[in-house]
Amino acid sequence: MGKILLFLILLASTYTFSQSEEPKRYFSDAIGVNIKNYKNRAKRAYRLKDYEHAQFLFDSLVENVIRDSYMNNFKVRKVSGKKIDIYDFEKPMYLITSAFWVATSSGEIPALNTLADQYHKQVDFVVLFWGPREAIVQLKKLYSKNIELIYVDEMENTNDFTIKTMKHSLGFPTTFIIDESKVILDVRRNMNHHYEKDYTTSYNEHFQTFMNGLSIILRKDN
Repeated sequence: MGKILLFLILLASTYTFSQSEEPKRYFSDAIGVNIKNYKNRAKRAYRLKDYEHAQFLFDSLVENVIRDSYMNNFKVRKVSGKKIDIYDFEKPMYLITSAFWVATSSGEIPALNTLADQYHKQVDFVVLFWGPREAIVQLKKLYSKNIELIYVDEMENTNDFTIKTMKHSLGFPTTFIIDESKVILDVRRNMNHHYEKDYTTSYNEHFQTFMNGLSIILRKDN
């Protein structure tokens, strides 16, 4: 009886260990086998101006492929020029990817600033730009001190599949909602406003959009 009990304990321990050692499913691996098909179908939808189907394809990619994968680590630079890893951010991350030349509506950055000032102790607010350092330095003046601006020098990342996918396949501006373990909880396309909207309307709509994404992190923490 004692031998049987010992065998069962060892078997349970082995199973638990194997479960805990199951390899992580990373963003680059998850999307790598699906991105070509997605890009072809999305390009066709945009060519036909079928924007509803294009959004459906994006949502399906997020729901069935990207969500619950782990964000890969990759190199970026701070505004100072210092090189860091994306994994250097230890808190849950509200990560927006953009480019220095992408126009923003009047209330967009102020709405993000408000949330960053309120929740920065719980969440790392990060905006990742593609573009030269000089342009990012100028943009930094618009953002709260509680938002970290980083940028990618693509000459240094020519072989990084993660960076290429984030920029060329998913597009920008795009928001990645990531927990403290670097699990991607959601990916969202940022809203594009008609620029004739007044400041108050723009601010309120962006605030609600950002808050909806942020609430995923806040609910998980609670």
